Parts: sequence; C-alpha cells; structure tokens
Amino acid sequence: MTVEAFAPHPPGDSQTGAARPIGSVLVANRGEIACRVIATLRSMGIASIAVYSDADADAPHVRAADTAVRIGPAPAAQSYLDIEAVVAAARRAGADAVHPGYGFLSENEAFAAALADADIAFIGPPAGAIGTMGDKIAARAAVTARGVPVVPGLSRPGLTDDELIDAAPGIGFPVLIKPSAGGGGKGMHRVDEPADLPAALRTARREAASAFGDDTLFLEHFVDTPRHIEVQILADEHGNVIHLGERECSLQRRHQKVIEEAPSALLSPQTRDRIGTAACDAARSVGYTGAGTVEFIVSASSPDDFFFMEMNTRLQVEHPVTELVTGIDLVEQQIRVARGEVLAIAQDEVRLRGHAVEARVYAEDPAQGFLPTGGTVDRLEWPAAAGMHLRPGGGGIRIDSGIAEGGVVGSHYDPMLAKVIAYGADRGEALDRLDEALAETVLIGVGTNIDFCRFVLAQPPVREARLDTELLDRLADDYVAPLPIPRALIAGAVGTLDLGSADDLWSSAVGFRISVPSPITTRLLCDGHRYRVSIEVTGGEPARSLDAVATIDYEDLDREPFTAQIRYRPEADGALVLRCDGLETRWTVRQTGEQRWVSGESGTWIMRRAHTLADADETEQAGEVCSPMPGTVVAVPAGEGQTVAAGDPLVVVEAMKMEHTLRAPRDGVVALHASTGQKVNAQQVLALVTPADPVTPVDPVTPADPADP
Repeated sequence: MTVEAFAPHPPGDSQTGAARPIGSVLVANRGEIACRVIATLRSMGIASIAVYSDADADAPHVRAADTAVRIGPAPAAQSYLDIEAVVAAARRAGADAVHPGYGFLSENEAFAAALADADIAFIGPPAGAIGTMGDKIAARAAVTARGVPVVPGLSRPGLTDDELIDAAPGIGFPVLIKPSAGGGGKGMHRVDEPADLPAALRTARREAASAFGDDTLFLEHFVDTPRHIEVQILADEHGNVIHLGERECSLQRRHQKVIEEAPSALLSPQTRDRIGTAACDAARSVGYTGAGTVEFIVSASSPDDFFFMEMNTRLQVEHPVTELVTGIDLVEQQIRVARGEVLAIAQDEVRLRGHAVEARVYAEDPAQGFLPTGGTVDRLEWPAAAGMHLRPGGGGIRIDSGIAEGGVVGSHYDPMLAKVIAYGADRGEALDRLDEALAETVLIGVGTNIDFCRFVLAQPPVREARLDTELLDRLADDYVAPLPIPRALIAGAVGTLDLGSADDLWSSAVGFRISVPSPITTRLLCDGHRYRVSIEVTGGEPARSLDAVATIDYEDLDREPFTAQIRYRPEADGALVLRCDGLETRWTVRQTGEQRWVSGESGTWIMRRAHTLADADETEQAGEVCSPMPGTVVAVPAGEGQTVAAGDPLVVVEAMKMEHTLRAPRDGVVALHASTGQKVNAQQVLALVTPADPVTPVDPVTPADPADP
C-alpha cells in the first residue's frame, strides 16, 4: 500500500454474492452519526428509519430520515440503550436491517443477538466477534494466537490484586492498569512506582465496577512516548479482509480523542504495510465481518515497533478522515457486506491521497476545566465551503453535524456536537484549512472547545507531528481563553443598541445633548476581566448606520486605552457590519439571558454586562454560585443560612454523566436557590454567599473594686 497522489477508487457497485436484500435500515443512534448514516442510505436509494427519545423529537436526524419512531423518554437507559425498545421499533417499522452507529448499542453482543433472533440484519460483525473483542483479555489471547504483537503484560480472567502486584516488576514500571471491559479511559491508571500500585488497583476496580459492572483488571507495560495509531479494516463474509490505511489519534485528553488525522506522519511505508497486515490478522482471529478498527500503540522513539491494544467492532467517530484520503464510503461498504456481497475492492487497489484532519466540537468550556456546557443553539454558521463530502474536494472542508439552530443541547447525552474535517494535498495544507474552518464557524448559545482546538493546531509539536498521547493534557495546562480583540468589544457594546428609525428619532437608544456629545458607555465582563466601552456618535443616519468614536478602557488590565473611528450598520439578517479604522468586519451579536454572545473575525466571545462600581448588586454578584451547564441538582451539602468558608461545597450538579461540585466563592452566609432533584439551566443562580454581619466589638467592663464604696 502506498501514499501517493492518485485518483481514489470508486465505491464498488458489484452485487456479487449478495444474499440479503436491504431496502430499509433503522439507524439506532442520534446526532451527527445518525445524520451521516442517513446521508449514505439516501444516496443508495435505501429507506431510512430514525429512532428518537422525547428529548430528540425534533432533532436533525429525525427530520432527515424517511420515517421516525419514538423509543422512550430522554434518559439513554430508557431509550437509545433499551434493546427491547429498539428491536421493537425495527419490527414495527418493517426494517430489513439496523445500523448502530457508534456508542450506545454498537458494541453490545446481546443487541446483535436480539436482532438475529428477530431475523433483522445487524450492520456490524457477528455477536461472537463483538463479545471476544469487547473483552480485552480474550482479545489479547485471540490476536496473540495469530501472531499479532501485544504490549508486554499479564492478562487472564480472575486476576487478584496480589497476583497483579507480584507480576508488575517483571512487566516493568511504569505499568498501565486497564479494565477488561469497557473503554473511554475509565478505570485506566498509569503507575510509576511499586508502592503506589495497591491503592491504584483498588481505585481502578471501583471505577471499572461502576462504569461497566465488571471489575476485572489486567496490567500492561506503559510504552514510552506512546502514539495511538489505528487501522481501518473491511471484511466480507467470503474470507476477504483488507485495510484502508491508518489514522493517528494521539491528540486526546484524558483518553478521549479530540483531533485525528490520516495518514500518520510517523509510519514509514514498510511499517504501514506491516501494521496493516497485523490489523487484518487481528480481524481474522475472530471471524470479523464489516468495518472495524484495530488500535495499536507505537512508541515515538521506536516507530517500527507496534503493539495491539484493542479492536473497536464498529464505525469510528474519526472515520471521515479515512473516507477523504481513500474516496471510499465506509457506511456503504458496511451495508454491502451486510447484504452478503463480496468486497469489490482489492488490497492493491487501495490508495491514500493527500491528508485529512478532523476536530471534534464538544459542548464544553476549556477555560473552566472542560466543564460540560449546554443551552439553545441560537445561531449556527458553518464555513461557506463546507459540505457533507465523502471524497476529496468540495473546497476541502467536510462537516458532520447533528445540531441545528433552535436545538437544545442538554445533559442527557455525549457532549460531542459535530466534527469539522479538512482535506489538503499535504498535512500542512490540511492543518491550515482546518484552522480556517474552525475560525469561520459561528456557534452561539452553547460554549464549545473550538478555540481550544485552534490553540492546539497552532502549537509547534502539533505542526511538526511530534505527538504522543499525553501531549494534549500538557498543552491543556497552558491554555488560557484569549482576550477579546477590540473590535469584538465594540461589537458587543453596539450590537444590542437600537438605532431607531428615520421617522422616529425618539425610538433610538443613541443619546444626545444640545451642543455637547453624549457618549454611550457599556461596561462588559468577559472571562473575568472588565472593559468600559464608550461610543460617541458623530454622525450617520438613523436606522441605517452611525459614525462614532469608540474608546475602550481596560479596567483591570495594564493596557493603554484603545480609540478608533468606527461606522456600524445592521444587516437584514441580523448581523452587524463594523468598520473600524478602515477595516470592515461582520459580527453576530445575540443576547441570551444575562449572556451576550459576540461572534466574528476568528472567534466567539461570551460577555455579560458588568454592574457599575457604585451598584450595590455588584458585591452580591461576586457571591453568586451559578450552574456552569444545564443539569440536575443531585445534592445540596450546604444548609440555608449556614456560615461557610471559601471553597466549601454548596451544590452538586450532574450533567452529561458527570458530577460537578459548586463551591463557595468567598466566606459568608449561604442563601440557597436550589433543591435536590431540581432541573437547572446554564448560568442559573443556585446559591448566593453574602458577607456575614460583622460582630460589633464590646468594650470590656472592668470589674468593680470591692474596696471601692
């Protein structure tokens, strides 16, 4: 297999060996992957059936499908994870097959078996292959028997803590504790010193039992400067197995991938062929069919050596980068295999062309420890050149999205909203295009990691492909939310002003005085800093545009004031065009509750009006405890009227399967505005801590002298 500039192989049209006609497919998922699968079904002339929970009744994947079936209330356990409900929906809709997407039931052996019992095709591997590869200990044993290299370690069922502790010195520190069941980094712990191993094992068993219902653990040697390389495979029911090259997924935070690319800059052509062959052997070891991914760990210091980690028996989130460099629609190939067709692509026909990089857009706040966010998508604009491209071209940008304007991002499901994928002739061009696409993306109403992704893409180790699986965690420690540029602050100040109309000057929010200009002053708070923006109107036409002098004072930053001549005008679509010192830029400004979203010119900033220094409410605002995201109050450790110290826990909010403890911002007395079980919105005030009343000192009373008359 080679990496070269070569026309991609077209998807096969062969029906050779087809045994099962598939005319309708139920997509047992939601969000962007459901939309992506439905797009291929439509292109193949296959009817699509969506399923939805109560929270997703009007979601984009429901509107995109030919038919939609309700499967339960919002919690995933009562809808998307309910095997009986999903199978019943497939029966009710008359589906010939079910595509599971990824996550939810995609790697559930019982789900695949239930569909087989219902005589409905599962667009995925056999249940037995899912079961074997889902058990990491069994998977290691299976691939080892086929000669696939594995990381040195100890793995067999039923290992006790004592057995693992005794084996660790022989494996060699540092070691990595891994749960046999599950994934996503839960229960995984790196241990560098023997003395730390017993406590780490106890913690890992608790986490594994809680997350997967199985506390079985095993040990592996921790590979130095590890890089995460995975290989995409395709296998049919006739014994044919091929690979479509590798993806690099080393840029991950706490074992969750954020940025992926294809191909990897690390591998030589010879290693690429060897690792691809090993991936095919791993698939053959369990009789695999369909699309799957074999994950390897490779040391950056020894790139010719690779070790099997696990196999994902489903489509991967990052599959678009492989589609863009090969020109092969992986969902189409999954469906063809499920029909019983012979693969129409031979290994020597696979070519990798150019480079592709993907960034996952999450609903989270990187500046606040990556806390989940949420809210209503008030405005959504993707780059002008973007599209749902399966092959190179289309301006080089592909968007896989499951959100739309007006949609609500809540706390019931995974925080991933979309994927922005860039294609280029080489890695440098793909990285540049991805950064430009992220800069042009406007997503107002929900906080995201878009700026953090741009920060990562700009770092020298990333640009130079000096990657490892811990790099992103190191970079995250240095990330600080960027200060708003002056034009953003000016847009934030003028964007909500009413320019009035030519017929009614009194309707304008622009003040005036006879002979003396009357500046409009707005104080804004953004990422903890305060800005005073003064707008002094000098001319213009009401309702059309105004000329002014804008001045920005940085109240708590050591910066000189910024002053510029500006002209601003509203557009019919609600945008604001701002000319500042000769440069014209376009901005979107939205007011949602207390928050003011300002987006344009390579960024989005969340601002709010700051109280004036003379306003007594400002001291109260300093003691407000707000929910950082939509969620549910699961505990209230503090009591009404209780005296607390700064840092004491007040309220615990659960969102997106995580608990977040909100603490007192200062010493004082608590007034609660939340109760256990209450549903709360982002930025909703849950508690207020006010300073305790000072104790008036009492002068000591000198006891009377008994001898004193």
